[in-house]
Amino acid sequence: MPRLTDHQCDPKQLNMLALAFVGDGVYDLIVRESLVCEGNCRVKELNLRKVELVRCQAQAERADRIEPVLTEEEADILRRGRNTHVSHAPKNAALADYHKATALECLVGYLYLSDRLDRIIELMNY
Repeated sequence: MPRLTDHQCDPKQLNMLALAFVGDGVYDLIVRESLVCEGNCRVKELNLRKVELVRCQAQAERADRIEPVLTEEEADILRRGRNTHVSHAPKNAALADYHKATALECLVGYLYLSDRLDRIIELMNY
């Protein structure tokens, strides 16, 4: 599947937080699309369900769940993302969960910018 723009960049040259920035948006869009396609309901309900799925703890759980099936390259991105220094963490999240969530966003951003949307979908369905 193609990316949404034709801008060229090498994700291997980007820092982890830049990858997380992109990955956060891509992850959010995938969750939103999935929820809307599950069935028509009020926007308030969609938003409540979306928040549950994109919150830090849910992303940390997903990172743990997919870790065993990652390639060596993907596992390296996840590890580097988890070890990235972040300047703050949400008040309602454990720091370990925040680091895992950031790692997942890094991986999603990396795969997206590598034109690997198919792999992101595969991992999200795992």
